[in-house]
Amino acid sequence: MQIGKKIKNLRLKKGLTQEELGERTDLSKGYISQIERDLSSPSIETFFDMLEVLGCTPKDFFDEQELEQKVVYGEEDQTEYVDEEHGYKIQWLVPESNEKEMEPIILTLEEKGEFKEFEPSLSETFAYVLSGKIIVRLGKRVYSAKAGEVIYYHASERHQIINDDSSSSQILLVATESYL
Repeated sequence: MQIGKKIKNLRLKKGLTQEELGERTDLSKGYISQIERDLSSPSIETFFDMLEVLGCTPKDFFDEQELEQKVVYGEEDQTEYVDEEHGYKIQWLVPESNEKEMEPIILTLEEKGEFKEFEPSLSETFAYVLSGKIIVRLGKRVYSAKAGEVIYYHASERHQIINDDSSSSQILLVATESYL
């Protein structure tokens, strides 16, 4: 069992950042990151503190009962995170998508908004520009796409998505091997 992925999923469902979870459990953002990547294991006391903040009982956390596959997801299933400092909002369309092959999100970038910069990975990224105009920085290259256009790239270099419009821009983004 990958405890870290389950903790990350619960955190995202609660709409908390690693920093917010760390503040509520007296842990550093870096330590939360290590736990979520299964690079470190919390003590039992720390683990129970995290579950309490995340609103999950130990029984529910470890229950691996096979459930019927959910196929249709409504607005009530979506979670979101807003980063006012960098001018973006992420809407996770499928709550447990970071545990699946693909992670679909709606990314809204305000004027001059910038999504975080990502390190190279094995992920593939697909994006459909719903509105506005965006720039994708992929390594040293810069690509531009407007509403109705599609972006597709291997994330093998540092990359970032930036709004290039005088108003907000919105994209439907799907990444494999979740890193969002």
